[in-house]
Amino acid sequence: MRISRDVVFDESRPFYPRPSSDASLASLVDPLSFLIIPNTAIAHISSCLVPSPTVPSSGVVPPSVVPPVESSSESSSLIPDYTAKPPVTQVYTRRSALTPPAPSSGSSESSFGEPLPAVSSSEQLLGRGHRSRQPVDRYGFGRVTWQGFAGTVLSKPLSYRDAILYPEWQLAMAEEIAALERTGTWDLVPSPSHVRPITCKWVYKVKTRSDGSLERYKARLVARGFQQEHGRDYDESFAPVAHMTTVRALLAVASVREWSISQLDVKNAFLNGELREEIYMQPPPRYSVPEGMICRLRRSLYGLKQAPRAWFQRFASVVTNSPVFFPPLLMILLSFVHTSSRGRTLLLLYVDDMIITGDDPRFIAFVKARPSERFLMSDLGPLRYFLGIEVSSTHDGFYLSQKKYIQGLLDRVSMTDHRTEVTPMELNLQLSATDGEPLDDPTRYRHIVGSLVYLGVTRPDISYSVHILSQFVSAPTQLHYSHLLRVLRYLRGTMSRRLFFPRSSSLQLQAYCDATWAIDSSDHRSLFVYCVFLGGSLIAWKTKKQTAVSRSSTEAELRPMALVTAEVTWLRWLLADFGVSVSIPTHLLTDKTGAISIARDPVKHELTKHIGVDAYYTRAQVQNVCLIHHEFSELQLADFLTKAQTRDQHQFYLSKLKCAI
Repeated sequence: MRISRDVVFDESRPFYPRPSSDASLASLVDPLSFLIIPNTAIAHISSCLVPSPTVPSSGVVPPSVVPPVESSSESSSLIPDYTAKPPVTQVYTRRSALTPPAPSSGSSESSFGEPLPAVSSSEQLLGRGHRSRQPVDRYGFGRVTWQGFAGTVLSKPLSYRDAILYPEWQLAMAEEIAALERTGTWDLVPSPSHVRPITCKWVYKVKTRSDGSLERYKARLVARGFQQEHGRDYDESFAPVAHMTTVRALLAVASVREWSISQLDVKNAFLNGELREEIYMQPPPRYSVPEGMICRLRRSLYGLKQAPRAWFQRFASVVTNSPVFFPPLLMILLSFVHTSSRGRTLLLLYVDDMIITGDDPRFIAFVKARPSERFLMSDLGPLRYFLGIEVSSTHDGFYLSQKKYIQGLLDRVSMTDHRTEVTPMELNLQLSATDGEPLDDPTRYRHIVGSLVYLGVTRPDISYSVHILSQFVSAPTQLHYSHLLRVLRYLRGTMSRRLFFPRSSSLQLQAYCDATWAIDSSDHRSLFVYCVFLGGSLIAWKTKKQTAVSRSSTEAELRPMALVTAEVTWLRWLLADFGVSVSIPTHLLTDKTGAISIARDPVKHELTKHIGVDAYYTRAQVQNVCLIHHEFSELQLADFLTKAQTRDQHQFYLSKLKCAI
């Protein structure tokens, strides 16, 4: 096997040489016959679908390797012998001019105990049609592969028919079915006449560790929730998740107070949610059920619209009740706080991932053990890898990076240009929607921008660039794409950059806000930014275009001042529940003296009447929540998020924002 990124496919010649002795037979062979699945592989597929002599009561057959059936002598003259090798998975199939192989004899039951229709072996693999229907590559990256142990390239199957060929995926599906039956996810009931049950499908994923090595094969049975109808089988579907600002604030507090942080994971979390609606589903593929019976769901299943909400309600009911008893102070923030005479414990939930910290180790150990009686949980030890973010702890503090995420993005894009950049965007660059030729397929552009948006969780240095380029996702051009590649080249050169949360720091809030008036030439709307520090840790930042046109630079500056004041007010509530004293006002720094005057003094005249709401809100918070100060533009840290910088300015702001290499 040879793995390369630089490949030229010669589709004018067959891979396997044609036999010269039989010209008539060779004329029937498609010029691309080397892409046809060998008969031995098709026979192996059909043999995998034949069950073993004994079937467990659960209806799931343990995976076993079945030797392939020998092919006919006629086909063996055209196709090399694959009997000693496993079937090829990454192939493209075309309709063959040869007669399809005859159906294999023997049992016609599936590995899940369900009788199969009388079809040929090739149809069992390829379906009723003669051509394999592969999902469209939505992002232009091709099929994703992983480098596993011993250099083995592992591929994610695209369908159930692909997965059933391999014992690893058979075992993963068997484990998922066992988990569904253990939690009582469904009851088998006769199909009501008035019900239209939804369907389900298998979804596969190769799980990797933080270092990129293979962890396990994961098969998930997913309900097709898009077939649900509002008011019939679901009502409320909103489920809160922890805000990333909350995560960063928790890390900053834990770093200063030298708390250890542990990570917990709930296996098959959504299966623990209890459903209140009547939902009926067709049985999984090849799952043995009596004729006329379907599944009535008792617990939530992945893919259902209300599944995240049902899981959160179930988890919240467990941790807020005795004996665990986290008072639901901040349930809307997905933070659970427990205080006692021994100390304080903080638990943060993001779907099925949890982090727990505090200065009460006895209660933390109790919390780790108690929910395990209700849920199947695993203690992952000290926090190292959370939501794609790599967390490292040193004597200086916590470091956050997304190096693996960046490397994965660069691998998917397969850039042939190995240059790097020192800044993510050119100086004084002005882009518009009409610049350049439109891209033939904008999906790759959109996918890269979406990946960069998530990468901005730990990289404030690309906030402005991503904000500008994301405005053209509906109709990107070649010029927009070239500047997007510049951001990727910048990330390649700064892959090891990390966001730092120092231990030797205070826990006082300080905020910066800035605006660029009428920066967009197309609609003359202004850009506003802000960033908030907790001591020396950057915990919140935002770059966004204003929703309305500002009539003056003072008005443009006053709007972000009101928004950052609201952000600071929320953070003060959050920190108070984290046990951080917020008795003194937060310092808010801006470089616009006109906005400071309006915020401080109750001045009302014709020039400020239209911005009265923002002005009055900011003025009401002055003295109690925020103290507004003037800051010179050269030292205004929020200015970093409003425009592209020179190389020296870029490095200066990075040092102030605690973005270390």
